[in-house]
Amino acid sequence: MTNPQSPPTALDLPMVDPLPEATQKYFDVCTEKLGMIPNVLQAYAFDIDKLNSFTAMYNDLMLGNSEITKLEREMIAVVVSSINRCWYCQVAHGAAVRQLSGDPVLGERMVMNYRTADLDARQRTMLDFAAALTTSSASTSEADRQALRDVGFSDRDIFDIASVAAFFNMTNRVASAIDMQPNDEYHASHR
Repeated sequence: MTNPQSPPTALDLPMVDPLPEATQKYFDVCTEKLGMIPNVLQAYAFDIDKLNSFTAMYNDLMLGNSEITKLEREMIAVVVSSINRCWYCQVAHGAAVRQLSGDPVLGERMVMNYRTADLDARQRTMLDFAAALTTSSASTSEADRQALRDVGFSDRDIFDIASVAAFFNMTNRVASAIDMQPNDEYHASHR
């Protein structure tokens, strides 16, 4: 588990104490399933309303119904986080790509340079779109959306891809601003 001496961020924002019962149960489930409470959750736990808003959006985008697979959503998270150089998300979501794909090399390639990974045309187009949204969202055009349609994505899929990319662009900036540190467990997981 994370060293209690190592705070999850550079800010002095202690977790609510005691945690509300529902939050404590959520953290207990994390500990049971993951062997840790992700530092991102601990970082938001100074304000339970902010934590609940964050987790609701994350759970909807990353775990909710979508034709974009969980692995593909994690790949988007890693590509966006790599471009933004978000230490926390590169480590945490790189571990998720390793886990979901069963391929530690893919996880590393996604963090370093997704363009070197062995991806199909659908995944490549999806990640190129997420990367373009990250670096120059205002230049997005109908041609970009059509490129996604041409490899089989529906308009709903395009909305989901854009939403995941946008969410990680926001969270990357918060994580960088507050110097959010990844849990040590992520570094060695699924290698």
